[in-house]
Amino acid sequence: MIPHTVRTHKSTEALKREDQLAWKIAAVATDPVLVEEEVAEMIGNRIIDNAAVAAAALNRRPVASARAQGLAHPYKHDHAHPGLGATIFGLRSTRCISPEWAAWANGVAVRELDFHDTFLAADYAHPGDNIPPVLAVVQHCGRSGPDLIRGIAAGYEIQVDLVKGICLHEHKIDHIAHLGPSAAAGIGAALNLPTEIVFQAVQQALHVTTTTRQSRKGEISSWKAYAPAFAGKMAIEAVDRAMRGEGAPSPAYEGEDGFIAWLLGGPSAEYRVPLPASGEPKRAILETYTKAYSAEYQSQALIDLARRLGPKIGDLSRIKDILIRTSRHTHYVIGTGANDPQKMDPNASRETLDHSIMYIFAVALEDGAWHHERSYAPERAARPETVALWHKIHTVEDPEWTRRYHSVDPAVKAFGGHVVVTLTDGAVIEDEIAVADAHPLGANPWGRVDYVAKFRDLAQGVVAKAEQDRFLTLIDDLPRLKPKDLNGLNLQVEPTRLATATYGIFDWPVRDRL
Repeated sequence: MIPHTVRTHKSTEALKREDQLAWKIAAVATDPVLVEEEVAEMIGNRIIDNAAVAAAALNRRPVASARAQGLAHPYKHDHAHPGLGATIFGLRSTRCISPEWAAWANGVAVRELDFHDTFLAADYAHPGDNIPPVLAVVQHCGRSGPDLIRGIAAGYEIQVDLVKGICLHEHKIDHIAHLGPSAAAGIGAALNLPTEIVFQAVQQALHVTTTTRQSRKGEISSWKAYAPAFAGKMAIEAVDRAMRGEGAPSPAYEGEDGFIAWLLGGPSAEYRVPLPASGEPKRAILETYTKAYSAEYQSQALIDLARRLGPKIGDLSRIKDILIRTSRHTHYVIGTGANDPQKMDPNASRETLDHSIMYIFAVALEDGAWHHERSYAPERAARPETVALWHKIHTVEDPEWTRRYHSVDPAVKAFGGHVVVTLTDGAVIEDEIAVADAHPLGANPWGRVDYVAKFRDLAQGVVAKAEQDRFLTLIDDLPRLKPKDLNGLNLQVEPTRLATATYGIFDWPVRDRL
């Protein structure tokens, strides 16, 4: 890996294209290095993971709404010529729509439950968000399994490297600002596009996907799930424009009126972004980790710890106070350091409760488990004993946990914390955990069998067993898939099992005829 220094340059400095971060990103994406077998295997795992959480979310309102929007932009599928349109989770594989809208609909389905993979460093990300736009373009353009693998490997690499080098959240910029460029890079890699085209697309994607962190602050709405899908949709449009010869704001990162100068650290700020050298394999996906529980990633280890602590405490009514010493990020984003009253409100939205470690830790203590629906149910959040316990929990930043959170050494890096439970009789029970059990360095690191088990669990009652089997068999053959097979990377559901959405602008002609 080569660390690249990135800073603002005045227009008079005439920064060469080859020295710009967007060009370096494009050069990595278009480097024809082979994808290692271990990486290809993990890509298959993450496609399964995405499909699992999408299946569980198919009938949630935001997903139904995004699906309806996508259906308003159909493409006629031609069996004789693979391509022309992409598939949407839940619909038959021959019902194809415009790729940017397929990426939109599938991106919302994948992100709605906040239950897929994660990477945390200087900033944070759900790099599985790269898969819907890359897959949609590969399907539409009639590419193969190896093309899909190459594109996803590149998307993961770029997003992970940007997250390592550039912190967005301290400037209140949402993390999809790293996803737009990474998805554009992944699409470029999948299509074997020239570096010049990917360079322009990366800059365009950055320019149109930079938004504020209010998406994940205060009264969190369904836009939390829509935002990454929007970035994927914009990345597809950016690549399309660049392929037609159109340019983008440049230099997008380093310009004196650009991203760093006005939205991040300012003209004097410097960032160091590590990127693979020419010929170096793209292995970043192996540094990422998925979720065993449908909750913000920083809560994964603490849910495991709560499940371990519950039996030690016994009668939870004896708890006087719970202190969670953790990293700065956990304290300020999902802890009491956020100063969000909504995080302590039993009437808060699911999206808000998902970002409240106080609520999550309380429910995990009481139930000894976590469920993607039952744990967030309004009646569950409103239990008097839960509310009482929830309000006894507070967090503080511990410098040591912050240091470990930002460590580049995988053996040191940690996303957990130290918990001190004080009982009403003065007794104290303490325990700590560094990483979630499912983490690669955890007590139960996940492999293909675990991803399949998660898929089976979440797809049960939604996707027929035969359809589950068909999908998983296709994943096993991912490196050998032909263009005609790619539309099969979809989950088909009986139409009667799919929720419908209310009318919108795109449906207006239909509604008017009715």
